[in-house]
Amino acid sequence: MSARDEVLARIRRARGDAPVPPVDRGYRTADGRPAGDPALLDLLVDRLEDYKATVLRCSPGDIAATVGAALAGVDGSVVAAPGVPAGWRPDGVTEDDGRPAVALADHAATVIGVAIAIADTGTLVLDGSALCGRRALSLLPDFLVCVVEAAQVVGTVPEGLAALDPLAPLTMISGPSATSDIELERVEGVHGPRTLVVVLVS
Repeated sequence: MSARDEVLARIRRARGDAPVPPVDRGYRTADGRPAGDPALLDLLVDRLEDYKATVLRCSPGDIAATVGAALAGVDGSVVAAPGVPAGWRPDGVTEDDGRPAVALADHAATVIGVAIAIADTGTLVLDGSALCGRRALSLLPDFLVCVVEAAQVVGTVPEGLAALDPLAPLTMISGPSATSDIELERVEGVHGPRTLVVVLVS
């Protein structure tokens, strides 16, 4: 008998013949507002900024200029996911060519799109598609620019997950990479980019 079996057996003995209480499944699964609702966009911005991300809002025709402004202070080369439209890329951005992942660390910044954004939690979800790129793109360069279109912004986590392929390699981003040591001192850039800029298109 394993330790797990022993613990479960003790619980069963202690419970005796008492019926198993029903599990309440009445939790909220939808926000009630359609994707891209202006209030959801404002909530997403509030959450992202609370996580110390920078949010730049723009119109569809100004994406490249806004991405360029986000990258203005970056010293080094910039790589984009292969599915990022040419109209989103400022001059000088190269496309990820699939070279070994470790080589991506030589780039100063990355430009990608997202599969979905969840307003309640301020979470950007990547699914490994051409628009999002491979997972290493969002982890190795120190500066990450994510382009989010208004129609991709939903209210809740259940809504976001329902819109995604459950078999896809999902990566969820809520702000720049950060952790705290035992003295609760915040350290950024330990497990991914130290800087996250979100270009919100509406």
